[in-house]
Amino acid sequence: MTPAPERPGGTTARTVRRFLRDNGLGLFFLIAFLLALAGQALAGRAEFNDQLVAEGFAPVGLGTYLTSSDFAVDVTENWQSEYLQFSLYILATVWLVQRGSPESKEPGKTGTESDREQRTGPYAREDSPRRAAARDWRGLLYSNSLGLVMGVVFLLSWLAQSVTGVAAYNEQRLRRLQAPVDWTRYLSSADFWSRSLQNWQSELLAVASMAVLAIYLRQRGSPESKPVGAPDSATGVEG
Repeated sequence: MTPAPERPGGTTARTVRRFLRDNGLGLFFLIAFLLALAGQALAGRAEFNDQLVAEGFAPVGLGTYLTSSDFAVDVTENWQSEYLQFSLYILATVWLVQRGSPESKEPGKTGTESDREQRTGPYAREDSPRRAAARDWRGLLYSNSLGLVMGVVFLLSWLAQSVTGVAAYNEQRLRRLQAPVDWTRYLSSADFWSRSLQNWQSELLAVASMAVLAIYLRQRGSPESKPVGAPDSATGVEG
């Protein structure tokens, strides 16, 4: 029997559906991020204009606010705390365990593990990334690439926060007829550390809560949870 001819655009449609299916998690959070960023821009501009009007200055348009240091510092201070959270979690879970948590390795399996367990060097498989088989600096770099990239992004976003933060801080001081401060002085200011620590404490609390609550609570079908029927003491088991 002769198969029905392919409809125009049928292959493209299937490719798009497959792409959306295979990348749904990343796309969902990317879209949610953009919507949240847009909401922050609108709400932040309204708050910023309220402050300007209260101090006797004219409000600014959305475009001006989006290019302002006030908006930039609010964005970067959240980014750096998020990447700090993941950097610490990635590195801490190499050596530390939480018995009963699916977010932890099993007790007794701490450390970087053997080449056989990690499928590196001579134990790399045919479907392993080529870099996993390298036994020189390339293999070492690739073996630690996730933590390194997360750490670098944290440091860069923290640096960006400090640069935009000192600009926003000095704008406030100038509106109050106070002398501006330089970048090095701002790094030791209460404003800089208050912005940083208020985000760090919330992120670290969230990670601790996830690691501990997942011992006793379940979310059916989620890889971040143990199977519903798994014992509370089961460690490193994902649903």
